[in-house]
Amino acid sequence: MVDFATARRRMVDNQLRTSNVTDRRILTAMDEVPRERFVPEARQAIAYADTAHTLASGRSLAAPAPFARLVQLAEVGPSDTVLDIGAGTGYTTAVLARLAAQVTGVESDPALAARGRELLADLGVANAGIVEGPLDGAGQLTDGFDVIIVEGAVTARPESLFPLLRDGGRLVALLQRNGAGVAHVFIRSGSDVTTRAEFNSALPPLSMTPRDVSFVF
Repeated sequence: MVDFATARRRMVDNQLRTSNVTDRRILTAMDEVPRERFVPEARQAIAYADTAHTLASGRSLAAPAPFARLVQLAEVGPSDTVLDIGAGTGYTTAVLARLAAQVTGVESDPALAARGRELLADLGVANAGIVEGPLDGAGQLTDGFDVIIVEGAVTARPESLFPLLRDGGRLVALLQRNGAGVAHVFIRSGSDVTTRAEFNSALPPLSMTPRDVSFVF
């Protein structure tokens, strides 16, 4: 029988700390959220391995270290509101909920979104929710966000999400070009958005192609 608490601690010590994840709030959050609950039952025993997990509809849960490094790049503060694009079954949303004031996860797959809402409720996560809707059509959301995190590698700048950033807000995404993935942070200043490249990494691909659906809460 797997000792998941020990597996979480080993993930933090052997994967996150060794990947230059130094933010103690992130390390604590990922040591507390039960990742095994968010992966398929057949993969629960290896939930904390240094690998991505296939969920459904071509969607995946990223390996722990790349996700943690992307969150660290976003500099999520305790008073921030966060938009989590590609929430899957809700693991990333649950982690972010321990760092921010409020988190909204967006997931285009209805079954994954429903499972994510169920898991967040089971875990008593009161400051986060998951809505079902198109990942590239998130402009239908009217609230401004301090942080937006794109939970997968994309092939182009996520321009449609920039209007959802508040002034001074940060969007982090991994841009995949010519076989290489580079983490970028985009910062809104008035009507302008500046960007800088930070580090090489790898995440499962995430399609931002719009779908003809409306958000469902």
